[in-house]
Amino acid sequence: MNMNTNRQKKSFCVIGCGRVGINLAVFLSQQGYGPAALASRTLDSARNAADHVRGGTVFDDPADAAKGCELVFITTPDTLIEPVCEKVAQAGGFNENSVVFHLSGALSSEILESAQKSGAATGSLHPLQAFAPFEPGAASPFSGINISVEGTLKAQALGRKIAAALQARVFTIPTDAKTLYHAAAVVASNYLVTVEHFALSLLAGAGLDQARAFEILEPLVQGTLRNISSVGSVNALTGPVARGDEAIIARHLADIDKKMPQFSDLYRLLGEHTLDIARLQPDFPKEADQGLADLLKKIP
Repeated sequence: MNMNTNRQKKSFCVIGCGRVGINLAVFLSQQGYGPAALASRTLDSARNAADHVRGGTVFDDPADAAKGCELVFITTPDTLIEPVCEKVAQAGGFNENSVVFHLSGALSSEILESAQKSGAATGSLHPLQAFAPFEPGAASPFSGINISVEGTLKAQALGRKIAAALQARVFTIPTDAKTLYHAAAVVASNYLVTVEHFALSLLAGAGLDQARAFEILEPLVQGTLRNISSVGSVNALTGPVARGDEAIIARHLADIDKKMPQFSDLYRLLGEHTLDIARLQPDFPKEADQGLADLLKKIP
C-alpha cells in the first residue's frame, strides 16, 4: 500500500538550495516524493542539500537538473527566478509533463512564462513562514503553517497535494492578486515589528528599562491578537480614538511633539487610519469625529 502511494508521488528537482530550498527538499522527501536532482549557485550548497536529503543527483547546470523531473521547484532569490526559468526552458529542461513552481511571495506564476511555453504547468507556492537555516533533527517548518497556491489548474491541484503532504494548510489566490497578498503579509509581519518598535521606543522615552519593555507590552499585544481572531479587527479596536477621547489624544500629541518629535508623523498617520476603523463601530461617538480628525492632521 505504502509502496504504491510512493510511486504515485512525483520525483522532484530543487533549483536553489538556500534555506527554503533545502527545507523543502528534506521534508518533501520524507513524505515520499523522490528527490531526483539538486542544483544551486554553488556545488557545495547542492551537495550539502543532497547530504541532508540523503538522495538526489547534484548538478551544476539547472537545465540538466530539471530534465527528466516531473516536478521542478525554483527556490532561488526572487530576482533570479525568471532568468533561471528562461535558461532551463531554452535548454529544453521542461516539457508537457513538467509542473514548475517557484516559492516567491511577491511574484506570481506569470514569471514562469517560458516554462509554460515549453508545455509545462506553472504555479507558485508561498509558505507564510520565516525559514531558519536547516538543522538536522529539527521539526518541519511547514507543519501547521499556511501556504498559498496559484497558477494553472494542474499546478493548483498538485500544489494542494504538496501542501497537504507537508502538513500545512493551503489556500488558493487569483494570479492577479499575488502582489496584494504579499503586501498583506508584509503589513501583518514586518510592519507589526515597526509598530511594536514605535511602542517600545515610547516606553524607553518614558524611562522604562528596555529589557522589560516588551515583557510589559506582550500580554496586551497577545490579547489584542486574540481579540482580532475572535471578533474581527473592527470590533477588536478599543482605546481613546474608539472612545472619541479628544483630550487624551491631544495630550499624547503634545508630549510626543515635545519629547519625541521623530514619531509625531507616525502617530498621526496611525491615528488617522485608526479613526477610519473607529467610524465603522456602531457606538462610535460621532460628535468627536471632526475634533479627532483635526487633531490627527499632519502638521504642515
